[in-house]
Amino acid sequence: MSSLSEAIIHLAIDLFHQIRKSKKENIFLSPFSISSALAMTYLGARENTASQMQKVLHFGEIAANTKGGATKDPVSHTALDLEGDLCGCSIYIVKESSELTFWCLKVEKPGNVHHHFQKLLTELKKSTDAYELSVANRLYGEKEFQFLQEYMDNVQKFYLASVESADFKNAAEESRKMINSWVESQTNGRIKNLFPQNSLNGSVLVLVNAVYFKGQWQEEFKKENTVEEKFWLNKDTSKPVRMMKQTNHFNFVSLEDVQAKILEIPYKGGELSMMVLLPDEVDGLQEVK
Repeated sequence: MSSLSEAIIHLAIDLFHQIRKSKKENIFLSPFSISSALAMTYLGARENTASQMQKVLHFGEIAANTKGGATKDPVSHTALDLEGDLCGCSIYIVKESSELTFWCLKVEKPGNVHHHFQKLLTELKKSTDAYELSVANRLYGEKEFQFLQEYMDNVQKFYLASVESADFKNAAEESRKMINSWVESQTNGRIKNLFPQNSLNGSVLVLVNAVYFKGQWQEEFKKENTVEEKFWLNKDTSKPVRMMKQTNHFNFVSLEDVQAKILEIPYKGGELSMMVLLPDEVDGLQEVK
């Protein structure tokens, strides 16, 4: 593995295999959101915690500092629970903890994973007329805990994010509404009331990654070409659905080893694309998984 993108892809596959064991419905997640949000906590991890996070996030081959780079005084330790990833917004919550640790980091080496995130997030933040893409990270910490200034500076430097104070202990509902309001503003009003009532009671740390994207196809699908076709639920059952249709030149590959095809549909500008994976057989999805 030689790049951040490969690390995120490996994490995506790991997450998919874990989630599908318990979730039988459609799965929607953003591996990039999860990886970047947890990388902000990896920025402050050390020793065994850093090693475990590095392994799970597949940062080992791209992190110049294999121990997470912690070099200064700790506040103390805790662990993170993954609450979920919904509609382009990743949520991580730490609850019921009396201790919280963020170590200061020395992350000057250009091969460090945090530099890779800095480069990627900076590139994604560039304005363009081709599409709208907004990626925003933020950490909300219980106000009773003191974050080291160097850690907060590095979060801003590498992840273009801020560390905000919240009163989860005495004003959890007000804090919940504050976070929901930020998420709504970062997603152009698409995600409202992300956290339900009482969901942040007892929290110590909340990590949020909000992603908003709006783009046009490089080759437009004509509305008049939308027709009703069969969508197969399984080998024996189909239902009629309206499908877009066009004939054009697209990047395409057939993978014999997994018995599936992959189609790339670019968005306007050619920088971003949608990748569609289709099994060769009507009932071949389980084989691809």
